[in-house]
Amino acid sequence: MTKLSVNINKIATLRNARGGDVPSVTQVAVDAQRFGAQGITIHPRPDERHITRKDVYDLKPLVETEFNIEGNPHRPFVDMVLEVKPEQVTLVPDADDAITSNAGWDCRRHQTFLKEVIAEFKAAGIRTSVFLDPDPQMVAFAAETGTDRIELYTEAYAKQYPSNPEKALEAYYLTALEATRCGLGINAGHDLSLDNLKYFSDHIPNLLEVSIGHALISEALYLGLENTIQAYLKRLARW
Repeated sequence: MTKLSVNINKIATLRNARGGDVPSVTQVAVDAQRFGAQGITIHPRPDERHITRKDVYDLKPLVETEFNIEGNPHRPFVDMVLEVKPEQVTLVPDADDAITSNAGWDCRRHQTFLKEVIAEFKAAGIRTSVFLDPDPQMVAFAAETGTDRIELYTEAYAKQYPSNPEKALEAYYLTALEATRCGLGINAGHDLSLDNLKYFSDHIPNLLEVSIGHALISEALYLGLENTIQAYLKRLARW
């Protein structure tokens, strides 16, 4: 079964809008795991507009499933991850002022940089994943960085899915096949939702993990967090 990692950035966004500790990022992480989530994902950014450095350290002892920290590997981020030692770090090439992640790595252009950073994480026993656009030709360059996994950037799939699911999936399927051939694990995330997740997970081979935040938290406003997490797990189930 593909694992569900719940991205709790939006909980921090809501908390920061008012100040204080409501809603509690740490309590939501604990509850999400209790409701069935198999991982917790956070994406701290330099301006701390949602997840803060304090959140990162507060969450570490509370995540009993899998802790996945995403981010652009600037030196302060790298040092923090090496200190916290999550199970997985996902490298994302987002600009400091980006509202959200909007592109995967050019692993050919950034080959040397990624090799050096990934070597640091692997020496510390942290599994690495690199954010990647659905491009089969980029997979071999990703493999050369030494990464353990790729994370398929699924915004394009989500946009095209309502009008043409097969076309929306095509490049992702081919990229997943190439990743498997290169010995890489496959994660996915960005704009996956209750509407489009099942088709994606049913057709992407060797999909190990999906990281979902914005849609899941938005749907939870209507369905409740426990019901929403359970609904996602049902869509990921293999019968």
